[in-house]
Amino acid sequence: MLRTALRNVLAHKARLMMTALAVLLGVAFVAGTLIFSDTVGEAVKKASAKNLDGVAVSVQAVDPDTGPRTGKDGKRSTLLDDKLADKVRALPGVQSVRRDVTGTATLAGPDGIPIGNGWQNLAANFQPDKDGHDARYPLKQGRGPAAGDEIALDEATAEAAHHKVGDSVRFATDGPVLTKRLVGIVTTDDPQVTAGGSLALFDTATAQKLYLHPGQFDELVVGAAPGTDQQALTAKVREVLPKGRAEATSGSALAAAQSRMVTQQNKALSQTLLTFAGIALFVGIFIIANTFTMLISQRSREIALLRAVGASRRQVVRSVLAEASLLGLVSSVVGLALGAGIAVGLRAVLDANGAGFPDGPVIISPTAVLSSLAVGVVVTVLAAWLPSRKAAKIAPVEALNTVEAPPAPRSLVIRNALGALVTGAGVAVMLYVTTLKSSDDLPIAMAGSMLTMTGVIILAPLLSRPLVSLAGLVTTRLFGIGGKLAKQNALRNPRRTAATASALMIGLTLITGMTVVGNSAQQATDKMTANGLKADYKIGTSTFTGLDATLSKKVADLPGVEAMAPLRNAGLQVGGHFTDLTATDLTAVGKVVRLDFTSGAPAHAADEIAISRTAAKEKGWHTGQTLDATFEDKKTAKLKITGVYEDNTLVNSAVGATSLVDPHMTPVKNDELLVKARGGASEELEKQIRHALGDSPLLKVQDHADLRKENAGQIETVLYVVYGLLGMAVIIAVVGVVNTLAMSVFERTREIGMLRAIGLARAGIKQMVRLESVVISLFGAVLGTGVGVFLSWASGNLVSQGLPTYELLLPWGRLGLFLLLALVVGVLAALWPARRAARLNMLEAIGAE
Repeated sequence: MLRTALRNVLAHKARLMMTALAVLLGVAFVAGTLIFSDTVGEAVKKASAKNLDGVAVSVQAVDPDTGPRTGKDGKRSTLLDDKLADKVRALPGVQSVRRDVTGTATLAGPDGIPIGNGWQNLAANFQPDKDGHDARYPLKQGRGPAAGDEIALDEATAEAAHHKVGDSVRFATDGPVLTKRLVGIVTTDDPQVTAGGSLALFDTATAQKLYLHPGQFDELVVGAAPGTDQQALTAKVREVLPKGRAEATSGSALAAAQSRMVTQQNKALSQTLLTFAGIALFVGIFIIANTFTMLISQRSREIALLRAVGASRRQVVRSVLAEASLLGLVSSVVGLALGAGIAVGLRAVLDANGAGFPDGPVIISPTAVLSSLAVGVVVTVLAAWLPSRKAAKIAPVEALNTVEAPPAPRSLVIRNALGALVTGAGVAVMLYVTTLKSSDDLPIAMAGSMLTMTGVIILAPLLSRPLVSLAGLVTTRLFGIGGKLAKQNALRNPRRTAATASALMIGLTLITGMTVVGNSAQQATDKMTANGLKADYKIGTSTFTGLDATLSKKVADLPGVEAMAPLRNAGLQVGGHFTDLTATDLTAVGKVVRLDFTSGAPAHAADEIAISRTAAKEKGWHTGQTLDATFEDKKTAKLKITGVYEDNTLVNSAVGATSLVDPHMTPVKNDELLVKARGGASEELEKQIRHALGDSPLLKVQDHADLRKENAGQIETVLYVVYGLLGMAVIIAVVGVVNTLAMSVFERTREIGMLRAIGLARAGIKQMVRLESVVISLFGAVLGTGVGVFLSWASGNLVSQGLPTYELLLPWGRLGLFLLLALVVGVLAALWPARRAARLNMLEAIGAE
């Protein structure tokens, strides 16, 4: 029987090719994800370890209450100073003590757009040895900075900014733009820099002036003498540190922590990719099951003869499963090789879009190999299990019967009953989801979606009859006998048609659902911006470091500005509840933000606040109530609630005066500015605003169009990523349509010969096969679109909790495009089967067994 299985694989190579393609594509997705994750993870770990070379102990200041202390000048203050550094350096076993100052600096690019990626735009102090070199930052060109007007950059940043040694470099830390002369270019293996950030280096005194205070450091990096035990040295260092104000961590502990962090960061991406790989493999199951069902149907006489000469049912099952195992193994091996290529390509694509992964070899771990092979074989065997049981039930007497037996009516009745039960359960869960109001209930929505999709898949043969018949009316009217034959062929075996269409349905259900939710969320965000924002400009910083309050006042004095309101975020504790407070100019905020009050009125005094409707509902607060509030600096105040307003994304749960929070903020900074212009937004006013705020590359000056574009861009990016990831499932579904049609043509060889004999031309045969493909594809597309719209409607209430203006809005253009694509898929999938059917020799086809 094993030899029979091997012979069958070799005898049906062409028929199994599409099935093998479906398996290897799914396995390639899985293998590519695992290899990509291992490769990037190992490269980042090695880069992190290299960045920690020579670090035996790291000493950092801690404050048990508020973290690093910030003075009124906005600079941090630490206990790490030269005196403590000298004390550590005097310990036995200590070879060196590196005194690091760290911060952030964002450079202006040649077009004014900031270089780098926000918080990954690092800054540090260059610490030269007697030869003028810093081992941590090897010089590529020039020299290290040695004076207050000098700066050095990493190679990638200098290249991105088009800077060379001797140029003037414009940058900002957290305030106005600064300018220094570029004296050196360095290389670095710091993963934050290589992953899309930037690096700016200053001499130690300048770095302290920018970020700390003279003589202070953020970290002391201790190097150990050869032969020194790292853990013992760490313990010695701890003994000389101020208790509770500084901590020492061994280099090995830092490396382990970084390794865990990298693993955790890769985990989310890997899980996402594996989820879509699972969808692709699930779609492949339909193709595999379809293929083996059709093969067994075509080999019923052969299997019956085997039973007649003594083969047991168990042997027949084993033979089919052995055939599936061999197919799965070969496909998985090819898929594994393709997966390695996908991993390399994915890394290159992400690097091209600014990911900046460290260099490193492709890692193909035993886990990735075994997992990929196991997944491919197991999926193929599971998909072939039901067809193998069907094969085992073929009686020896059927050896003389050449007619395919129709499915037993009882089996369809049971299937329809089960499908109705599962679909009903799924719909009931989704109707329950419409009453839920928390994002924590998302798993319930996912479970309901899976139940609904599974039920529709089970019911697909039943649904195929009315939908295919309806499509058949159109094809018959438009294409005559070819359209009628296409409809009858699609209805001949509803379960086969349903399985083929279901593969396409799964992908389109997910694509449609994401598109409807994304489009509705985008419209809701635009509506919130339009309804809630009266201002013409929203101004902030790309690093969220805040805007200098003294500079902000200059914006209000610009001749083109009608009104300006600063927004300062602060936290309050009231009766154990944490509340976000927006402090603003109470006389101007009504001109730049639309606050619709459901009760009471806006606050006017320093001891008054207004609260949002959600805060009032959740915390039981009401107009006229007085709250005992505690600020972040532990000081208290009594605040009276003057009114309740409808939620607005531009402000927090409470709104009060700037004079309320300023005494509790160090330093006083504005998180954002809202500006109302006389005569509307203009390029000239935007330039004036930027100039008033110091022309810092950190600035984000956005008008309504910019805000809509930013919000839409984020949603569009997510949608395009989903489209790309689900594209593999759709490709596999297309392969399934091709496979089903090709095998169906083989199955109907004699019938096609008879049609040719009674006068149907080759063009008519091609048209019949194409229309059958189109009908099946449209059936799957209609099911997928319908289920996707239903699921997105039912889940809308969960989305609306974060977007109060959310309402279901169907993107009719895109939905129509999906149906059009299904039509194109049907035509393209039928090209090869239709051509093959039309080229059959009439007499040979009539005489075929």
